[in-house]
Amino acid sequence: MKPLASLIPLDEAKKLVDENVQPIKRKEHVPLSDLLFRILAEDVVSGIDVPPYDRSAMDGYAVRAVDTFSAGKFEPVELRCVGVVHAGEVPSKKIGPGECMQIATGAMVPEGADAVVMVENTERIDDVVQIFRAVPPGSNISKKGEDIRAGTVVLRKGELLTPAKVGVIAALGMSEATVYAKPKVLIVPTGNEVAEVGKPLNPGQVYDINSHTLSSILLENGCVPVAHSIVEDVAEELKSVLKKANDYDMVVLSGGSSAGERDVLEQVISELGRVIFHGVQIKPGKPTLFGLIGNTPVFGMPGYPTACLTNGYVFLLPAARKMARLPKRQEVIGTFPMAKKYAATLGRHQFLTVRVIDGEVYPAFKESGAITSIAHADGWIEIPPNVDIVEKGTNVEVHFF
Repeated sequence: MKPLASLIPLDEAKKLVDENVQPIKRKEHVPLSDLLFRILAEDVVSGIDVPPYDRSAMDGYAVRAVDTFSAGKFEPVELRCVGVVHAGEVPSKKIGPGECMQIATGAMVPEGADAVVMVENTERIDDVVQIFRAVPPGSNISKKGEDIRAGTVVLRKGELLTPAKVGVIAALGMSEATVYAKPKVLIVPTGNEVAEVGKPLNPGQVYDINSHTLSSILLENGCVPVAHSIVEDVAEELKSVLKKANDYDMVVLSGGSSAGERDVLEQVISELGRVIFHGVQIKPGKPTLFGLIGNTPVFGMPGYPTACLTNGYVFLLPAARKMARLPKRQEVIGTFPMAKKYAATLGRHQFLTVRVIDGEVYPAFKESGAITSIAHADGWIEIPPNVDIVEKGTNVEVHFF
């Protein structure tokens, strides 16, 4: 066994990760049904006018506006109704002087008409329609190309596709769009003590938690996790897996990064690439490792579930979002008083999982091996390395999960 030689500050570790993670360049064509929350890789240019024809914005009667100008509440104008046009139909007649046509919302405005009178302002007796309110030209009509003109750039490269923007693409009649590919991230659990979920536990073993929590973070933040089978703490086995690192956009290993005699991850990454840092001045998660094999970022996360998942939020989440070209995560932060005194670890930046109960903050952290330290927490607070006591009543910022 050998201790970690030195620890780097949290801010420096974050900076080094950011400098060595690059946005993905691969593009792919994706069908309309799968475009939500993808990032456009090309401008979207409309090939059509939207709407593609003048259409009614109301249920009512299509008219020549000039025929309504003398209409009033007590002296209505009378027009002859010459037909009906429903949405999806093409009007069969042209509107002439003294005529109108019943029209549904969204229906094509007949030739000759330049306004629509709302049905609320009319009264019909057989084929005669009384108009009780004058309308100006263009009233209650959505003009052809009013929303989008053919040839217009409607969505820009790099935009996040929200439900409304997916609707824009559908309005253009496009069945697919070109987006950036989702980064493919290899998740490798390591350790002789780790067992696959669903299989019996042998003495001295625990189930593989970290693969599933890290995969969940990656899925939520625009990546495609690829699960690897459990790898024993043997240099040659790790090397065999990491030789394929360049087949992926990022590799994340859990376990095998602390000071134990079987922890050979740093050695293997150094042989295949370079270690950028190993050991961060934080708690939990001190033995976190980060390096490169070729151009592929490699994270070595602590094996203990709470430390692994905390570092997943601190390091992996922003790296995943940058690689996937997603905007930075908008944190929800609230300020509340501590419900009781807490003794921190002087000299290390601490991420303490907490619960907020009746407006006060209670520590939820048990120990680094307890997944419930996070599962039962509302969020975390950060305690700077120069603070050893957080007194009861001290206001702290809670970063909500």
